[in-house]
Amino acid sequence: MAGRPVHLVGSIPLEDAAAVFREAGRRLGDRLARIPDGETGIRRNWIAWQHRVFAEQVALVEAEAKERDYQLRPPFRFAPGRGADDLDFGELGYAREAAASWRDFAAVAAEGGIPERCRFQVCLPTPFAPVYSFIAYRDQGAVAPLYEARLLAELAQICRTVPASRLAVQWDVATEMSIFEGLFPLPFLGAAPEGPLLERIARLGDAVPAGVELGFHLCYGDMNHRHWKEPEDAAVLVRISNALAASVARPIDWVHIPVPRARDDDAYFAPLRDLALDPATRLHLGLVHFTDGIAGARRRIAAAERVVSGFGIGTECGFGRRDPETVLDLLDLHRAIAG
Repeated sequence: MAGRPVHLVGSIPLEDAAAVFREAGRRLGDRLARIPDGETGIRRNWIAWQHRVFAEQVALVEAEAKERDYQLRPPFRFAPGRGADDLDFGELGYAREAAASWRDFAAVAAEGGIPERCRFQVCLPTPFAPVYSFIAYRDQGAVAPLYEARLLAELAQICRTVPASRLAVQWDVATEMSIFEGLFPLPFLGAAPEGPLLERIARLGDAVPAGVELGFHLCYGDMNHRHWKEPEDAAVLVRISNALAASVARPIDWVHIPVPRARDDDAYFAPLRDLALDPATRLHLGLVHFTDGIAGARRRIAAAERVVSGFGIGTECGFGRRDPETVLDLLDLHRAIAG
């Protein structure tokens, strides 16, 4: 069928996961290779719901002030006399939520509401994101390995729950991009954190079992509907995509990168000439913006096509922070742009 594939990044604030599966399947089914559960309810604001995981740790106390502007709230630090040995991360909630959503996915699929080839997409933050967001700089190095181990345990649980042939896992690489752009400090990884951070992301990719689809969503943030930085062009995104392509041992099925609304110029897309993804990896460009609709997307598509071809489309980020009443229109806009 002629037309472009559509990628839904993650959060879609409808009533519940079943509503997301039904509406996405009905409106975009033949354009979708996978459908996320929308991260509805308490997960609507990406990792904000993980704050309680740290708040429940008796070894941690909340600081009085934030350490940087682009931060949800003051971070936690170890209480006097406490350390990593006093932490006990139990259930984070990702495996529990995925199991419930998988039941909804299977039910909607049984009704004929989801194309047979579509997979259930589970979107996970990198472990670094909650740690960097909710833990003070001085204690991040001690907390990070413990939180990562717990999240990887939940990933393994998800992979036991959902058949590999129906599962897709997306790692959301957002907080790391601010480090790759040199915007915020990362003391526990030293003066050159990019290499160690990339090693951590590659490790996450390789933790996704064979047979399960794997993707990466690279992001510049959406807190209060603003990026933490407007990218000068796609150069950093290309550099990180190429590094992951070279370092992740297993196949990568897709990479999604953002395209800011104002960027329909050749300069933004020019670095894509250097993109070195495997031919089997689908590139998705987040160039759909509700505010300028079909016309704006067509301008960005035309600029991108002067450099790359065969890409899919999506929004820059998830829909979680937008008015739920606009969601169905936004899904329909994807359909119209896809052709």
